[in-house]
Amino acid sequence: MTIQDALAQGTKLLEDENIAAPRLTAEVLLGHALHRDRVWLYAHGSEELTEIGWIHYGRYLHERLNGKPTQYITGRQEFYGREFRVNPAVLIPRPETEHVVEAVLAVLRPGMTVVDVGCGSGAIAVTLGLESQACVIATDISFEALQVAHDNARRLGARVEFIAGDLIAAFRCADIIVSNPPYVPATDRAALQREVRDYEPHVALFAGDTGIEIYQRLIADAPRVLRDGGHLILELGFKLPDPVRGKLGEGWSDVRLIPDLAGIPRVLVAQRRA
Repeated sequence: MTIQDALAQGTKLLEDENIAAPRLTAEVLLGHALHRDRVWLYAHGSEELTEIGWIHYGRYLHERLNGKPTQYITGRQEFYGREFRVNPAVLIPRPETEHVVEAVLAVLRPGMTVVDVGCGSGAIAVTLGLESQACVIATDISFEALQVAHDNARRLGARVEFIAGDLIAAFRCADIIVSNPPYVPATDRAALQREVRDYEPHVALFAGDTGIEIYQRLIADAPRVLRDGGHLILELGFKLPDPVRGKLGEGWSDVRLIPDLAGIPRVLVAQRRA
């Protein structure tokens, strides 16, 4: 079987099971099996696929057909133009979270201290560490997630400190608190895509019955940690902008909602009053 035939066969299998982007997925999985990029596949489409290449490719296709996300199969996901390593201990970074990074960079100044709460793969913290001269600290309740984030920081050359803990309980002072917290209501579990529900870590997905439980805790404790004029920047779940914004009291000013490319409010920015 040639590489071109393998791509066609894999694409057909994925199409029949209604897997999103079947051709692209087949290309990524075959490239991963052969340790080659997509350009190489097209340049060598007439070459015979090796037996070991076919074995790995078939296994990856089988995993994807059973619902395992492509990123967990390859162990990679791009974020802000950089490749991050991921595994089932962390959420797969989404493009929408890049809006959170942009919101932080807009108010960040050299020497400031940023705390990334629930850092997961480290996508936000590592990116901020590479894009700024700030002191970046990342925290997560999951030791496994912190290991992934630490490895990403080391591999990409970012200066980030890591602390295991529950939200911001371990902190006393910061200029910016940023978080993409768990915000899926437990009652919505059955409605999630199987790729999310069955493979991504539940501790990073589910917040409680309403979805705003973690937001409530962060907003309540943030004034203790933030310096006067400091910022709280949160990624927002669908239908949650108004409930989360409603939890902010009089101690906050310059409250803004930043939409994503689809026009959906995605990021909340609030400044602590002096």
